[in-house]
Amino acid sequence: MTKIVTIVQARCGSSRLPGKILMPVLGQTTLYRMIERLEKSMLVGTIVIATTDASEDDIIVNACENAGWEYYCGHEHDLLDRHYQVASKYNADIIIKIPSDCPLIDHRIVDKVIRYFLDHKLDYVSNLHPPTYPDGNDVEIMTITALEKAWMEANAAFEREHTTPYIWENPSLFSIGNVTWEKGLDYAMSHRLTLDYGEDYNCIKAIFEALYPYDCDFSLDQILKLLENRIDIFEMNKKYAGVNWYRHHLDELKTIESSQTKILM
Repeated sequence: MTKIVTIVQARCGSSRLPGKILMPVLGQTTLYRMIERLEKSMLVGTIVIATTDASEDDIIVNACENAGWEYYCGHEHDLLDRHYQVASKYNADIIIKIPSDCPLIDHRIVDKVIRYFLDHKLDYVSNLHPPTYPDGNDVEIMTITALEKAWMEANAAFEREHTTPYIWENPSLFSIGNVTWEKGLDYAMSHRLTLDYGEDYNCIKAIFEALYPYDCDFSLDQILKLLENRIDIFEMNKKYAGVNWYRHHLDELKTIESSQTKILM
C-alpha cells in the first residue's frame, strides 16, 4: 500500500515574526488551527510536524505531545534534510510539503493537488509553479525517489533551505506538474493569506473571528467573499501581497520570473 506522509515544517525562530505559529487565534495557536483544518483532508495520510532540534523549539515539541501530533526534530536550516529524515523515518512513498505559515489552508485544495499527483503519476506536483491560488495555500507533493535525489544532489544554500527548488528547477531530471485554479483567476500576487508579518497575523485572526464561529470548515471561496465585503480586513496586509522568498534569489532561480514576486521598498 502506498504510504503518504504530510510534513508541516514548523519552528519558532522567524526573523520577521518570532513565534508566529504559536500566536493565539480563538483560544488556540495558529499552528493548532492549521492542523485542525488540514486534518479534514481525505488524502493527507500521516501528518508529521517537522520542527528543529534547537532549544527554542522545545515549546513546539510540547505542543505536539499535548495535542497527540506526530513530530520530528531535525536540522534548523537544512529543510531538505529535515524532510528527507521524516520521510525515511515514516517509510513514506509520497511526501506532501506544507509550511506552517498557512493557517487558512483549504483541505479541498490540498486534496485536489494530491488527486492530480496520484492520477498523473509524476515525480513532483505543486500549485506554485506558476501560482494562481492566493499565497497561503501552498501544496507540494513528491515521490520519495525525487526527494532522495534532491537530498543527495542539491548543493546551493537556497535549495537546502527551501527543500524543493532542486526538483522544480530541473525539469529535465524530474516529471513535473502544476495545478491551477479552475476558476481561471490569479490571486497569487493580489491576495495574501500566509503568516510572516504582524499585519498578516491581524488579517488571519480577523478572518477566523469572522468565519469560524459560523463554519469551522470555511473554504477559500468563503474567505475571498469575506474579503470582498470587508475591505478593512483585506487591506490589513495588502502591502505585502506578492512578497515571497523568491525575491532574494531571482539571479539564481531559472524557472521563476520577477513578476512572481514583489520587492519590498
